[in-house]
Amino acid sequence: TGKTFRYLRILVYISKRALHEKEERAKGRLTRNQFFLIAFICSFAYYVLPGYLFPALSSLSWLCWVFPTSILAHQLGSGLRGLGIGAIGFDWSSISAYLGSPLASPWFATVNIAAGFALIMYIITPIAYWLNVFKAKNFPIFSDGLFTSTGQSYNISAIIDSNFHIDMEAYEREGPLYLSTVFAMSYGVGFACLTATVVHVIIFNGREIWQLSKSAFREKKMDVHTKLMRKYKQVPEWWFTCILAVNISATIFTCQYYNDQLQLPWWGILLACGLAIFFTLPVGVIAATTNQTPALNIFTEYIIGYIYPGYPVASMCFKVYGYISMKQGITFLQDFKLGHYMKIPPRAMFIAQVGGTMISAFAHLGTAWWLMATVPDICNRELLPTGSPWTCPSDHVFYDASVIWGLIGPRRIFGDLGYYSAINWFFLAGAVAPVLVWLATKTFPNKPWIKLITMPVLLGATVNMPPATAVNYTSWVLIGFASGFIAYRYHRGWWSRHNYVLSGALDAGLAFMAVLLYLCLGMEHVSLSWWGSDWDRCPLASCPTA
Repeated sequence: TGKTFRYLRILVYISKRALHEKEERAKGRLTRNQFFLIAFICSFAYYVLPGYLFPALSSLSWLCWVFPTSILAHQLGSGLRGLGIGAIGFDWSSISAYLGSPLASPWFATVNIAAGFALIMYIITPIAYWLNVFKAKNFPIFSDGLFTSTGQSYNISAIIDSNFHIDMEAYEREGPLYLSTVFAMSYGVGFACLTATVVHVIIFNGREIWQLSKSAFREKKMDVHTKLMRKYKQVPEWWFTCILAVNISATIFTCQYYNDQLQLPWWGILLACGLAIFFTLPVGVIAATTNQTPALNIFTEYIIGYIYPGYPVASMCFKVYGYISMKQGITFLQDFKLGHYMKIPPRAMFIAQVGGTMISAFAHLGTAWWLMATVPDICNRELLPTGSPWTCPSDHVFYDASVIWGLIGPRRIFGDLGYYSAINWFFLAGAVAPVLVWLATKTFPNKPWIKLITMPVLLGATVNMPPATAVNYTSWVLIGFASGFIAYRYHRGWWSRHNYVLSGALDAGLAFMAVLLYLCLGMEHVSLSWWGSDWDRCPLASCPTA
């Protein structure tokens, strides 16, 4: 909507002023640089508490303290393994881990996420669990684990052969795979988010996209930013084309040469690239208007799982090329948009982006190998000490997805051979939801807030759960409310001067202290063990109730 775009232009303008304009210090006030430095030092010093001395600050679940022997209270109140009612965290790394900084989220987007979280976690999930839908009571209410019908952990090693293919005879002996209620509902809302994204963009932005597409092929009136950027040399199209061609060729060669290990055939790469190109536009529109990127990774997993079942590594590769590449492309566009407003030469931005991408690839790979060599039992939750930060929640979910969508395949879980086939109705619900919002805008044209209901964001609010937990959302929403509503409405001057500076300072202080703690204490295996080292303190939340 026009109001949405005006709001986001204000955000970009304020961010530009906050970070780059020189200013004189007014009497009794701090400059933005001074404010950043103070906030940075505070964030740097404070992270010693949740990062080392008092990890329990990441999730304070008071309901579990009041009722220490009640399974129901622990299920309702646990911020890490339950519904998170009343749970709150005082750890910026936890708050901004999965949804980004709440200080950078427009208030209407925060409301959409809060509504979606409440719908899934406080309405749909409790109803499904306590009605024992999909044998829900046999499993924890919130878990990223994979289970047998009796609630035992599924033995994945028993159904996979030496070539990382599914052993059907062994699978028949082990039986079907089951998920926790939140995990199953997360996939359901992922289905809904997919169709909602496409339908929402068509009915709310379709005409605008069509007009812009037509005008792209003829002369049009340029805005002031484009006119100013014309004095710089533009990035030739063939630069992008060459990088695309080289990368696709290298990917096809790698997957063909190492086919026994990577499992993905050449046509899978081309299909993944096609999906990434197709969804870049609708997902980019949602990201541009809400600062939230719908997670459509489930769609890539669903497709390759049906076309090429039984190959878990192929599923992971297809997901990377079909979804992660699209997500990275949108991030690339976001940086170019910021550079456009900041009047940075396009070729300088391009070189910085490409160079940064290459450096980060090697840095990430090197860091990963280094951590695996230096951190004992990394990602092994059963062997890691209590409170260890090396539990790798995102990697566990990535592994689970390779089993669900790649090894076993969606047909045996969500299809006609599966126990969760009813979840496919979420596809229809997601397609209908934006239509209902559109009809409401036509029925009540004097209610402008209806246009701010963004179903892809609302329905996709919890697609990150797991690995995200309830406390990540409750804390994020509270900070978003304080910034986007209270500060923006009642302290606009402070908000415009310091809001985004504060967000950057919190991120920077946290990052520096986290690295320092690991280098000084983590590598030496120096840890504390006391009451405050135990996150959440809701041990009964994971108990099945069947």
